[in-house]
Amino acid sequence: MLKNKIAYLDLHTQYKTIRSEILTALEAVCESTRFAQGPVTAEFEEAFANYCGVKHCVSVNSGTSALHLAMHCLDVGPGDEVITVPMTFIATTWAISYTGARPVFVDIDPERRTMDPAKLEAAISPRTKAILPVHLFGQPADMESILRIAAYYDIPVVEDAAQAHGAFFKGHRVGQFGSMGCFSFYPGKNLGAYGEGGALVTNSDRFAARARALRDHGQSQRYYHDEIAYNYRMDSFQAAILNIKLAKLDAWNAARVQQARLYTELLNELPVKLPAHYNDSEAVWHCYVIECEKRDEVRPHLLEMGIETGIHYPVPVHLQRAYASLGYRTGDFPVSEELSRRCLSLPIYPELSVAQIQTVGQALREVVTFQSACSQ
Repeated sequence: MLKNKIAYLDLHTQYKTIRSEILTALEAVCESTRFAQGPVTAEFEEAFANYCGVKHCVSVNSGTSALHLAMHCLDVGPGDEVITVPMTFIATTWAISYTGARPVFVDIDPERRTMDPAKLEAAISPRTKAILPVHLFGQPADMESILRIAAYYDIPVVEDAAQAHGAFFKGHRVGQFGSMGCFSFYPGKNLGAYGEGGALVTNSDRFAARARALRDHGQSQRYYHDEIAYNYRMDSFQAAILNIKLAKLDAWNAARVQQARLYTELLNELPVKLPAHYNDSEAVWHCYVIECEKRDEVRPHLLEMGIETGIHYPVPVHLQRAYASLGYRTGDFPVSEELSRRCLSLPIYPELSVAQIQTVGQALREVVTFQSACSQ
């Protein structure tokens, strides 16, 4: 057992490095008394739009809300289908279901772990209203191939970039490829608030205007409500925190890249499958996910040794009880199912030290090597 445990995620250590900036910013919000969608929120929207390389950022109260508004902006509704992947957090499909549309799944590529373009075309039907790829674990999807197919069928694309703040695909940041891109600022994300938060980004003036109205009770002007809408506004405290963190995001992402490289070097010869690195992308490593046999035995052994890990995700969406009515069965999406059975997320965050990563690597080596010997 380690004297000091290695947490899967350590937000407290990060907070200590920016504590004075955070408290000053929060006090400024209190002094302003502009607590909901105030000037500091507009400041963040401008900064994040510039960061993503798009014209508009519409801040909201969660990544789920951002996805929901994106579906609304495309007029997705009952009778429509939206194609996405089963290997994702369920919020991706909630946004589709909230509109009354049906999620249709495409399996993931076993290496990139994002939507497999080779399987996309077969899922398209006359009812397909949108395609919703997910940049999983900070690794961009193959947007070039996805957009080529979408353009041929004239279907809009919305990017779920909830885990990929700052990631690049072929020299461009994610979020600017589709009609809209959606981000989550849940605390554990690469760019995380101290509560809930999200954003929709777009180059479309029309989509931005509608999303801004939809998040604020459907108001095009105060007390004039054009359609049934929502209260999805971001509070000013979260925007103030995000303003501070956004200025540090590239440096934090760079630290994650170095940590991922070190993990890959340390674990390269173990009987586990490591995440792939792609020349066409710059991943931001929201998660460093390995695949191993007997994952559910490896994980408690690591915990006994003082190392916390995560599982993203143990049950793919098509096998969740909430979606039993869709009629999918085990075996329908074998790549996603295999990843869900074998995936193990190792600690990764900017403040993680080289020594800690080496400790994780050594512990994993001991556990996996021992189990491999026992199975022979």
